[in-house]
Amino acid sequence: MILIDLFLGFLRVGCFAFGGAYGAIPLIRDVVLSYGWMTEDSLAYMIAVSESTPGPIMINLATYVGSSQAGFWGAVMATSAVVLPSFVIILLVTALMNRFLKNSIVQALLRGVKPCVIGIVLATGIHWTLGTLVPPAGEQFSIPSGILFLILAAMLFGSSFFGKKKISPIALIAVSGMLGILLFP
Repeated sequence: MILIDLFLGFLRVGCFAFGGAYGAIPLIRDVVLSYGWMTEDSLAYMIAVSESTPGPIMINLATYVGSSQAGFWGAVMATSAVVLPSFVIILLVTALMNRFLKNSIVQALLRGVKPCVIGIVLATGIHWTLGTLVPPAGEQFSIPSGILFLILAAMLFGSSFFGKKKISPIALIAVSGMLGILLFP
């Protein structure tokens, strides 16, 4: 019976959770408290833990609640139920998308949106770069930030000019993490 309750409770969360994980927290709260699976305090604690662990909050909470109530199979049921609606919607969108992508109007729309998305990503990158390198009025320039920027830019652009293969974004992230540890003790 508990497995069915876990599945139905978290299926309801998965079906009606719009607006991301923070929009789902009230739904999760209602389900968890109405079934008596957790107290208000333990739920607040678990939300904080779920935010600090890798993965979506809804899935982390569903897995934890399911596990605490019915062990491994409870975790499987709650997690499956919370992701099932999104999975079905993605399957439907994918099936419909193949047909719509062949439509000339949709293709024209996507060709028009692509430069806009590139511009937004580029503007965000420039904004973050300038925000890091150009200090606000009254603050001093961060020499370690400038050094880190120059090293990463040299790696990125140097690999394009001198190497046949671009450097991996994962390698850039790893190098920037190590340099961050060294430059910002």
